[in-house]
Amino acid sequence: MTAGLDRTPIDTSRPHPARVYDYLLGGKDHYPVDQELGEQMPELAKAGVAQNRAFMHRAAGWAARAGIDQFLDIGTGIPTRPNLHQVVQEVNPAARIVYTDNDPIVLRHAEALLVSSPEGVTDYLDADVREPEKILAHARTVLDFDRPVALSLIALMHFLADKEDPYGVTRTLVDALPAGSCLALSHFTQDFIVTDQEALDRYRSSGITLRPRNRAEVARFFDGLDLVDPGLVTAPQWHHGTSAPEDREIIDTFHVGVGRVR
Repeated sequence: MTAGLDRTPIDTSRPHPARVYDYLLGGKDHYPVDQELGEQMPELAKAGVAQNRAFMHRAAGWAARAGIDQFLDIGTGIPTRPNLHQVVQEVNPAARIVYTDNDPIVLRHAEALLVSSPEGVTDYLDADVREPEKILAHARTVLDFDRPVALSLIALMHFLADKEDPYGVTRTLVDALPAGSCLALSHFTQDFIVTDQEALDRYRSSGITLRPRNRAEVARFFDGLDLVDPGLVTAPQWHHGTSAPEDREIIDTFHVGVGRVR
């Protein structure tokens, strides 16, 4: 089952994070303005987004194997196989997934590509993470919030400036989750690299907010949660219950973690 979707015009005059991310992953669902910006990013950015994507696969698979069969993925991005629902429905075909993003091109591809297994459900909501109550209201029509839910905030919160209260937004979402749920989060950081400041400035001048955060700042997103081993680490270092990734020696650009709700 997949939800029906509305049609929204796509603005091709300005780059969008989801489409730039698609370019960096080697995808084809972006526009010249997105490719132009992506080409200005350092090579390390491509390695970083690939490692981040691999972390999402491992974290989602772990949650499914741990018995969670409901997933709320905010900041979905342009579908790139395997998508979250394909990872978790391989473990449990009856898993239910709600995807959320605010880019119209993601909306278009969601209808064509985010197709659930016959036993499960895949739903999509066009919304911004800055609207957590709207997201939760819709998610409750698909997911049972009396049972554990895995909340996925992958490569998303660094697009929120401090004044947009990213911690408050995250807390609103996490507080709605019952005990046994989890939060999987990854966040861009400059802790381990000397980032090309000129490249970052170009990225920001395109109109995209980018707020790297250090380890202590990222750890705040998990306040009140029990971090799953190995804790808050870089993306290649997170492989709880799975084989270590082959590229784990690459210095990463993301802090990642999974926290359980008590």
